[in-house]
Amino acid sequence: MKTISTTNARKHIKALISEVRDTGEVIAIGRRNQLEALLIKFPREYNKTLSDITNINTYSSSFDFLEREPNLYTLRDLKKRYV
Repeated sequence: MKTISTTNARKHIKALISEVRDTGEVIAIGRRNQLEALLIKFPREYNKTLSDITNINTYSSSFDFLEREPNLYTLRDLKKRYV
C-alpha cells in the first residue's frame, strides 16, 4: 500500500485517482505520521439496498492487495486458537 501526505494528495489528486482506477492499488493519505483516509477503487457493481461499506467489501477489488501479503497464520493455528 502506497502512503502519501495530504499535501501531495491535493497536488496530484487527478493522477492518484487514475492510478487507483487503473491498477486497483490502495493509497493511504495522512498527515503528521498518521493515516487518515484510504483512496480505493469504486466497486464494479453497486447494490443500492446495501450499505456503502458492504458494497465496497462485496463488489470492489479493494482488498485484493491482501493476496500479496504473507500468510501469518495457518488454518491449523486458527483452529487451535478459535475452535
